[in-house]
Amino acid sequence: MVAVSMPGVSRKGLMWIIAGVPRREFWSLFRDQKKPVVAETVEEVKREPILVCPPLRSRTYISPEDLQSRLECSIKDIFGSSVSSNWQDISLEDGHLKFSFLSHLADDLGYAMPNSRLHEMCRVRDVLEFYNVPVQDRSKFDELVASNLPPNIKITWGY
Repeated sequence: MVAVSMPGVSRKGLMWIIAGVPRREFWSLFRDQKKPVVAETVEEVKREPILVCPPLRSRTYISPEDLQSRLECSIKDIFGSSVSSNWQDISLEDGHLKFSFLSHLADDLGYAMPNSRLHEMCRVRDVLEFYNVPVQDRSKFDELVASNLPPNIKITWGY
């Protein structure tokens, strides 16, 4: 049997002693040195809930009588004053001009074109046709109640 001797390190059974401290005690020194977790206090700001509901957005649109003149003025503002007599055939392929034109009309008329219809607007004529169609903000049930129903059909909302 060979005995190895190192200064400060010796072997005793299965336990190593390093610098005079058994192995279990050596590692427990590191566990004891962990810093305690300090919980920070956070001040809660109590806010009162907003109880006011926003008004419902009305999608009702009725085209004005001077729609063509408004469209023509918007065309002249955006495309320039040198617009030909066939202004309804002007192409809307340029995205920047199309956006400027449609946003100007939305501000002027108070009704914006939905995103689902933007790809259909290739010429000014298409925009004119879109804004000529009136939009009602009523459901089919509201229309049925307002119409003349036969006496055997009755619609009640609060059942």
